[in-house]
Amino acid sequence: MGGKISRAATPPVVILCGGRGTRLREKTETLPKPLVEIGGRPIVWHVLGIYAAQGFDRFLLATGYLGERIEEFVADERWPDGVAVECVDTGLDTPTGGRIAALGDRLAGGTFCATYADWVADVDLAALLDGHRESGAAATVTVVRPDLQWGVAELDGERVTGFVEKPRSEHWINGGFFCMQPAVLERLDEGSVLEREPLESLAADGQLRAYRHEGFWDCMDTYKDAVLLNDLWQSGRAPWRTWA
Repeated sequence: MGGKISRAATPPVVILCGGRGTRLREKTETLPKPLVEIGGRPIVWHVLGIYAAQGFDRFLLATGYLGERIEEFVADERWPDGVAVECVDTGLDTPTGGRIAALGDRLAGGTFCATYADWVADVDLAALLDGHRESGAAATVTVVRPDLQWGVAELDGERVTGFVEKPRSEHWINGGFFCMQPAVLERLDEGSVLEREPLESLAADGQLRAYRHEGFWDCMDTYKDAVLLNDLWQSGRAPWRTWA
């Protein structure tokens, strides 16, 4: 892990908090997904902590579904000195790119970061930001190779020679933890799904850089994921805990 970023140089961080979390329905019928707890603290608290521990201090929470519950949490929480957290209602069913577009007036001044409220990693944010700035690209996406959910059969023709239990994928996927320039806002509107046309068009124009993260990464997509992350936290072995 690299050193902290100078607060004078830290861009604002957008945390996408508006989804309904339908695949985690056991928890999210009355609670917004960002407030589902890991180790007794909402998952969005963990995500914000990853950034705050590395020097970031300005956060915009793009809310939607049950956003008033997130606002209550933010108002009641004691954040570290110098850390400012603002909730912005970006619409009930607004897609990811549309939520960032709704914050355009707050992001037009320079580089900004964005991530999801339910993905955690031990990513080196200083290295990510430095690489983004040096590349000159309009956007940088952290890419990861997740562990597969299933064991993989090894074959020699039609003969099974063995099994590998939940190996790491050979393919890189979107791992969140974005850095972006204001030019990205020109590709977004209220109906944009960030992961589709906006990122695809940036890639086609040579304006999307990848930052490869080889360390820990996971997302809380299902109840099983929540149990796994809780187990890691309770054991004291949560790799994303980059703060003391």
